[in-house]
Parts: sequence; C-alpha cells; structure tokens
Amino acid sequence: MKAKFSRITGSIAAPRGFLASGIFCDIKRLGTGKGSEKGRKRDLALIVSEVPATVAGMFTTNQICAAPVKVCIQRVNKGVAQAILANSGNANACTGKQGLRDAFALTDLVAQALHMPVEQVLVGSTGRIGVMLPMDNLKRGILDAITLLGDSTECADHAAEAIITSDTRRKQIAVAFKLRGKPVCIGGICKGAGMIQPGLSATGRRPAALSGKVSRPGAPGGRLHGHATMLCFITTDAAIEAKALQTALAEAVAQSFNCITVDGDMSTNDTVLVLANGLAGNPELRTPNSEFRTFQAGLNHVCLELAKMIVRDGEGVSRFVTVRLGGARNAADADAAARAVANSSLVKTSWNGGDPNWGRIIDALGYSLAKVVEEKVDIGYSAPASRKILWSLKRGQPTKAGFKDLCAAVALKEFDLHINLNLGNSRAVIYAADLTEDYVGFNKGDVSDPASLGG
Repeated sequence: MKAKFSRITGSIAAPRGFLASGIFCDIKRLGTGKGSEKGRKRDLALIVSEVPATVAGMFTTNQICAAPVKVCIQRVNKGVAQAILANSGNANACTGKQGLRDAFALTDLVAQALHMPVEQVLVGSTGRIGVMLPMDNLKRGILDAITLLGDSTECADHAAEAIITSDTRRKQIAVAFKLRGKPVCIGGICKGAGMIQPGLSATGRRPAALSGKVSRPGAPGGRLHGHATMLCFITTDAAIEAKALQTALAEAVAQSFNCITVDGDMSTNDTVLVLANGLAGNPELRTPNSEFRTFQAGLNHVCLELAKMIVRDGEGVSRFVTVRLGGARNAADADAAARAVANSSLVKTSWNGGDPNWGRIIDALGYSLAKVVEEKVDIGYSAPASRKILWSLKRGQPTKAGFKDLCAAVALKEFDLHINLNLGNSRAVIYAADLTEDYVGFNKGDVSDPASLGG
C-alpha cells in the first residue's frame, strides 16, 4: 500500500499536544571522557504529552540490562504514559540496586513537578557504563527542563541534541498524513553512532534463536564495551489502542532498527518508545483496516529513516552499504547470512578501501549458520535501489565483469550489495557500514590518558 504522507518540521513537537525541551546539566563532567570535547552540549531531554497517551516500547535483549530499561519494561506494559525523561553522558547500566533506585527517583521528580502519576513517567539513558548518575545535577536539570518545555521546532531540536553522545548531528523526522480525513502527525528523534546492532523485543527477552548456548556468527548480541547506545522516542497525535500500537511498533522496528549494524555490538540500553495521545481526533485504531495500514506505513517510514541516519552517522563511517540477500531457505538463514557479511571485519575494511573483494563475502556466507552451496551463490553491486546490478560472481564463479567497473561500483559513498543463495524464497535486508581507521582511533582509548578510557 502506497500511503500519502509528507515530511514536515518539528519532529517530536510536531504532533498536537506534545512539548519538549533539552538542557545542559553537566551529567558528564566537562573535560572527561569521549564526547566532552563538545563542551556544554545539552544532556537532558524531556518529552511531555499534555494528556495521558497510549504507549508502546521495544527494548534491548542484551542480558546486561540497564536500570532505565527495567523501569520502562515494567511501565510500558500498563499501556499508558505521559512523559519521557532521557539523559546522555551516563548509561546508568551496571549500577546495581542504587542505579535502579536512581532511575525510579528521577521519574518521581518529574511526576511530582508535572502533577501526573509516577507510573506514567518513563526514563532513558545513554553514555558511560558503570558510573553512578550525578543525581544532584539531574534534580536541578529536571526543574530547568520543565520550565523550558515548548512545542516549537527549536524545543524539539534541543531535545534531539540532548540525547546524542558520539553522534555528530541531531537525528529527527516528522511526517503528516490523514486518517479518516483527520490530519495526523508522527514525529521522532533518535541517537546512536557506536555500539550499534540492536536486537529489540517488547519484553527485553531474547528470541529463541539468540538464547541458545551456541553463538551464532553475526547475530545480535555481540561484545560489550564502554559507551554509546541507540535511543528512539516517537510521538503521534493519532488515536490508537495500546495493543495495536505495540503491534505496529514491533513491525516497524523489525524492518528498521533491528536491521542495522555499525559495529555488531548490542547496547545495554537500546530503547524505542512511542506515545500516542489521540488529539488528532481520528476514530481509534484497533484492527488492521485501511486506516491502520496507513498509520503503519507512516510509522515504518519514520523508524526506517531514523535507523538509516544512525548508520550514516556511525563512528568513523565513510560508506553506507545496503546488504540485500535473497534465495535463502528460510528467514533465519537469510538473516544469519546477511549479518555475517555485514559484520565481517574483512568485508567492512574492503568496503572502506573500495575493494570489490567477493572472496571475503562468500567466505562470510560460508561460516554463517545459513545453508550455503558454493555452486549456487551470486554476488553483485548496484547503486542504491537500482535494478541494474553488476554481478561479480554467478553460480559460484567469477563473471567477466571488469575490475575497474567493479571498483567503480563500490567507490560510491552509498551502494547496494546483492547476494542470492538460490536455495529458496526468503530474503533479508541489513543496513551496514564500513570499518575505518577513525573508528579504531575513536574507540581504542589511550592508556597514557586515563580520562580517555572506559567511554
């Protein structure tokens, strides 16, 4: 279904009845750690609906789960929320019982100041792992953020800035469309540049494919290191029932945030939250009718555009590659094969160098858990979304494509990698990035400078 919607300004403040702000309260002390070179960057965001809203969420499936994620999982289940408080500079992860008490305390402060039920306040955090929150700074910051709440584009910009860490720019979007003749908006902001390969679920529990004792190459749930995460906050004035909103968000995330990778690492804090306050006045969406499908298309677009912004702004990234894998026996094989290629250090470094090295690609396919038959594999390149594919490998054998032509195909800042296993009808798409010296330089730390270590 081709929905008709248009891009508008205002991101999370574009839908009716939503207010936002972003302020600096020095959560990460100036001059310490990664990101401090940004100076007095805003680091505390507040998003508020003027009325209680339907809520849905998707959360990290990392077994090490940050305190704010635990709070949100518990509260989103109730189906109603009105405010989201989010900070950058400190993940409040691996902070034990005190970290959980602090997360609850922050929601208490917001609820008291805004005169709303505490169960309707959600919280998100991103930044350094294993450091306690500077609660005095946050307490002052919450009061400042409340006084600055507004529905202007500038207020939305401030909130979008407040959640970023190693990101180089704000990430935000809003779209408008109609439901039963009523104008409706969906707006969103997100952050993320490193520690990016989300594997989100509604409960934070891992799917069966990720919970076994045998590690799956390329599967979500890789290494854990010092900083960064993926956060996304979405607002809409559409009227939609809670279960329907959760269904819509799960579908949107499945084809967006759960299909990206920068470095193959899953964060402790990955969170996507959506608030729907119903002020557009459309008949409440409950079942998958044409109006629901229109809403779904809008939400899909918002999530996918935000997800792509994350990959394009990944730490050290110079190339954005869409891995399009087809011909797998089943969906699990398609995902495993595509992720093996997208996360291969050898493949990613060849992308960085503009080297059309199909040998590394077929090698990654071979060690994935997908069924792969050498004599059936096709590998090719194209411009983004183009049907004109330059095949470097057909049925497991090199084609007559010229090396210069292949180099030109992968010299683009953005290109598609096409893989066909020719074993079935299942497909997968992964949005990936190259691996650069800049990524290593940013993340390796310097033992002679302790402030640079640990995120």
